[in-house]
Amino acid sequence: MADLDQLLTARGKTMDFGAHVIAAAFDRDGGHAGFGLGDGSVRVTDGDVWLKASAHPGAVLALCAHPTRPGFVSGGDDGRLNFIGLDGGVTQMAAFGTRWVEHVAGFAGKAPLLAASVGKTLHLLNAAGETLRSLAHPSTVSGIAFDAKGKRIAAAHYNGASLWFTASTSDTPRRLEWKGSHLGVAIHPAGEALVTAMQENALHGWSLPEGKHMRMSGYPAKTESFGFTRSGRWLATGGADAVVLWPFFGGGPMGKAPLELGAGDGGFVKRIACHPEHEIVAAGFDSGLTLIIDIPKERVLPVCGPGRGAVSALCWSATGAHLALGTADGFAALIDFSTGRI
Repeated sequence: MADLDQLLTARGKTMDFGAHVIAAAFDRDGGHAGFGLGDGSVRVTDGDVWLKASAHPGAVLALCAHPTRPGFVSGGDDGRLNFIGLDGGVTQMAAFGTRWVEHVAGFAGKAPLLAASVGKTLHLLNAAGETLRSLAHPSTVSGIAFDAKGKRIAAAHYNGASLWFTASTSDTPRRLEWKGSHLGVAIHPAGEALVTAMQENALHGWSLPEGKHMRMSGYPAKTESFGFTRSGRWLATGGADAVVLWPFFGGGPMGKAPLELGAGDGGFVKRIACHPEHEIVAAGFDSGLTLIIDIPKERVLPVCGPGRGAVSALCWSATGAHLALGTADGFAALIDFSTGRI
């Protein structure tokens, strides 16, 4: 355990919140991390000071960085979309009645945007929280993602995904269809593919713009977390006893075997987070073990040993200088990589 915790001990700041960590995010400047908890609070830290913001009366369901202001945006089971300042202050941005705000996302480009899913509706908002469009779907939205340029936003739902142009006034998205329940969504950095996680132990993808189907299966557990590396060469996924990396180059992933790296202690990977600048992936297991994987070198570095609860939240800051992790048992850590190489 001591060896596995060496990096956490040397570079980490930790806290025990006593409540399930639902989500984690860094603010737009990367100087503060936010942790959304099952007790309705958002904890904000710069690594030294830890503040508590009472964001929602029930649970925080989603958290992201605000695209223009220092702070965070949270969605809760009270139907509210809130802004959380770095001082712990809470301001309501929007309210959607009694329906849960299950997913939030932000885009911080020239035309900053926010998105929040409420039931079957995906609300597209400006940075002030004013609704620009409300996009209807055939079933509950189960995952959302902006593309790299903020020109499109994808929503996962039953029997497929919908892809919308954010600046369009059309009420008709591009429908990407595949029977079954789709639980999350990611868009290739170059816009060349869209991938969803399925209720069964598999992922499904579509090439863009062609719409050619891609099936990625063989997982022993559900893929709860997945994402493309910075270059788009690899799709890193959880749901197995190692990080499964599907090649999105050389004609892949169809007909190509995935690369598997970072086999842990017998548990399954619950969360992954791709580094924003390098071909590096952080992986958190259901045992609490957390690893960093350098894909080109096939090098694995332990960050945190097991025993603190299943990793339920994992993210990098915008420059990759810090890694935040949280667990179902309420443990949280902020690891500093700014003073040395990974």
